[in-house]
Amino acid sequence: MELADILSEESVLAYDKVRDKAGLLEILANQAAKISEQDPQAILEALTAREALGSTGLGNGIAIPHGKLPGLKKVIAVFARLAQPVEFDSVDDQPVDLAFMLLAPTGAGADHLKALARVARLLRTDTLVEALRSADDPAKLYSLLTAAVPSQNAA
Repeated sequence: MELADILSEESVLAYDKVRDKAGLLEILANQAAKISEQDPQAILEALTAREALGSTGLGNGIAIPHGKLPGLKKVIAVFARLAQPVEFDSVDDQPVDLAFMLLAPTGAGADHLKALARVARLLRTDTLVEALRSADDPAKLYSLLTAAVPSQNAA
């Protein structure tokens, strides 16, 4: 699965006014709603329900909030780079400035897991993470994400 299959250029955001985890999830849900023509509140509820099971903050300032949504036709993604990190209850207690949200149709187990694995592997690539943090233009962020091919030796 290539990221360009699930991530569109309009799905990549650079924000400077997010204050907290709830605000970040709301921004991600609203953007996902625009792309998928789904209800933003239903998306937010799916993300919030998943977060209630345990934080999707992976550490190193990265989070991969995700959820499943009935009525969705395919896996979709929204990426946000924040100017100021927000507290996210991450495993390493570090705030998050890179969030890659994934939504999958209910019942899309394999596709959902493949997308999660692909994104997690990609965001372990130190050079890519550094480049994402240095870029503030959504088009540049999109280009970095869709052109990236994680190496097998990524830390």
